[in-house]
Amino acid sequence: MNPIALLARLGRTALAGLSAVGRAALFALGAFSHMLRPPYYPREVLNSLLNIGWLSLPVVGLTAIFTGGALALQIYAGGARFNAEAVVPQIVAIGMVRELGPVLVGLMIAARVTSSIAAEIATMKVTEQIDALVTLSTHPMKYLVAPRVLAALITVPVLVGIGDIIGIMGGYTVAVQNLGFNAAAYLKNTVDFLEPLDIISSLVKGAAFGTIAAMMGCYYGMQSGRGAQGVGRATKGSVEAAAVLILAANFVLTGVFFSL
Repeated sequence: MNPIALLARLGRTALAGLSAVGRAALFALGAFSHMLRPPYYPREVLNSLLNIGWLSLPVVGLTAIFTGGALALQIYAGGARFNAEAVVPQIVAIGMVRELGPVLVGLMIAARVTSSIAAEIATMKVTEQIDALVTLSTHPMKYLVAPRVLAALITVPVLVGIGDIIGIMGGYTVAVQNLGFNAAAYLKNTVDFLEPLDIISSLVKGAAFGTIAAMMGCYYGMQSGRGAQGVGRATKGSVEAAAVLILAANFVLTGVFFSL
């Protein structure tokens, strides 16, 4: 390929990427702005709290308990290589609270909630329901976006806290039932080892990941093309973007809390 043509293609790709980042950033700023200004739609917020929080509990709980159990087995097997099997409670606790709990919950929310929001809003756009809202003097950002982002900001940290506890209990069950750990000593070692900053970092990550998941679902839904293919592309793109951004945000936040 001609070097100039290749350079031009790279330039167009870079500009398109920067343009997409700019549009997403402006969309996020607009969403936060509308969250702070009336009118408010409490019924939409309550519906979003139920959908994002309560209905996500089963998948979050199952993911956390299986991960905690597998983590205990892996740490026990790895620790046995240098006579450090006793560290299972501490490593399960810090692994779940600092890293696995927030990330797994964030990815589960991205899979379940982001796709649902994107598909719902994209379908509303295709069927011109969003145009109808505008006709009725209802701002789509206030009615569709702000309640969902606010609900995710509130509920995902709670889900992360619950997921942390369930994951630790999964490790506890495996350690006590299969690996011969004393139940009381396991719980004492877990509680003694965790520090307040571990829990704070877990909840902050949950808030950030929830916001990213809901924001990407709303953004791709509002930017959806026409027809069934447009809805499909919006749903797929929202989940991909949310998953990548959650992992990137996890890296940044881990670095921030690591430096404290």
